[in-house]
Amino acid sequence: MDDQTPRPPSRRTVLRTTAGAAGAGLGIAAVGGQTARAATGSAPAARPEAPAVPRRRGATMAGVPFQRRSTVRVALVGLGNRGGSMIRLYLALPWVRVTAVCDPVREKAERAAAAVVAAGQPAPALYTHGEDDYENLLARTDIDFVHVATPWDSHFAIARSAMLNGKHVGVECPVAMELAELWELVDLSEQTRRHCMQLENCCYGRNEMRVLRMAHAGKFGELLHGAGAYNHDLRALMFSPTYYEGPWRRLWHTRLRGDLYPNHGFGPVANYMDVNRGDRAVSISSFGTPALGLAEYRAAHMPPGDPSWKETYVESDRTVSMVRTAKGRLIRLEHDVSTPHPYSRINSLGGTRGVFEDYPARIYLEPDHKDDVWGDFSAYAAEFDHWLWKEHANPPGGHGGMDYIMVHRLMQCLQLGLPPDFDVYDAATWTAPVPLSHASIKANGAPQEIPDFTRGEWRRARPGVDSAKPA
Repeated sequence: MDDQTPRPPSRRTVLRTTAGAAGAGLGIAAVGGQTARAATGSAPAARPEAPAVPRRRGATMAGVPFQRRSTVRVALVGLGNRGGSMIRLYLALPWVRVTAVCDPVREKAERAAAAVVAAGQPAPALYTHGEDDYENLLARTDIDFVHVATPWDSHFAIARSAMLNGKHVGVECPVAMELAELWELVDLSEQTRRHCMQLENCCYGRNEMRVLRMAHAGKFGELLHGAGAYNHDLRALMFSPTYYEGPWRRLWHTRLRGDLYPNHGFGPVANYMDVNRGDRAVSISSFGTPALGLAEYRAAHMPPGDPSWKETYVESDRTVSMVRTAKGRLIRLEHDVSTPHPYSRINSLGGTRGVFEDYPARIYLEPDHKDDVWGDFSAYAAEFDHWLWKEHANPPGGHGGMDYIMVHRLMQCLQLGLPPDFDVYDAATWTAPVPLSHASIKANGAPQEIPDFTRGEWRRARPGVDSAKPA
């Protein structure tokens, strides 16, 4: 092991300097992550809003590289549908070792451990003794990076503990559920000198990376607007007794009215516009439809006496948000998981020279196209496909290979000592619409300020997902 990273501050020191992280609770402090709900999906208990006291920051984490290491030692916390599918992608990389796994359901941890052994690695340590056993895993000294794939309620607590224990951490979407929690993750990343990243796989989609490189090459001219979404009919899965470990995802529809899952749409468009790398998101205005879809589905498919009949749904069936940037650009976000429709992340970008729209992929650029006829997006593959997709034309894993591309690139950065393609500031920015869209809808669409989590660093251009190929 050749990681010479200085030891992070002690847990006692960091806890003292971050106690009571500042940030508006927006009247929804009772919605956030309670550690003990990591797998059961039961409703989190209400908790008081954090007091607004001054935060103490450290130096920025923008552009900070990982320490070079010959072998990257990984632990996975949460081994359900997502975590259980991701482990084989880590095992596909010869410089990665899976040293520990954690899930309250022992069968899931044992299944993951068997996959590690089948890949020719030593059996990982198992942590299966309740929903807080991840704390014991995080106390280990043979872990460099932690992948968190638990229910949303627990994301903040696990990410926080990982950094306090000296680990870099990647969290499935969203990274937290409250604005004060986002600020605390930013503060902790700066103070512990550990990266906390949103594991946003859609930023590594082949189309997304091609559009990103075209935007940076000026093919769209001056950028004006973009759109992203998570429009995905999840009704059957949310009412399934086996797909999720408990009804945790459906229960969020009883708590918030805003965009519960903005990251898949927001992340790629933010990259196109260099948000946090020359521009920044400054405000969001959100509007929501009535909440009817889940109740209708329940009436048609769930038997009398099912526990879901005790639930009252308040989450808007379709949420539409408009994000404004410092340069005056507009980003439209949509969220809809409770009505029937084909899958779409929208994924569009427009500028003074033309526009791209996905689902299906089509493009119209001057001077390449004319007569109001969409052009062939694949014609730009040879010139503008990202080097990662040229190296891995047929990657393994789900979601069209973007999961593997994400894992490969992140582990590559850890091994070679490179800065990650995105950081805690991106995680906080891409997740901020969760609490802020709820607040805006409650205020009849009134704009809500998106904090500058970078504290001014956004003005400095720096690399992101459009990365240079390592030597």
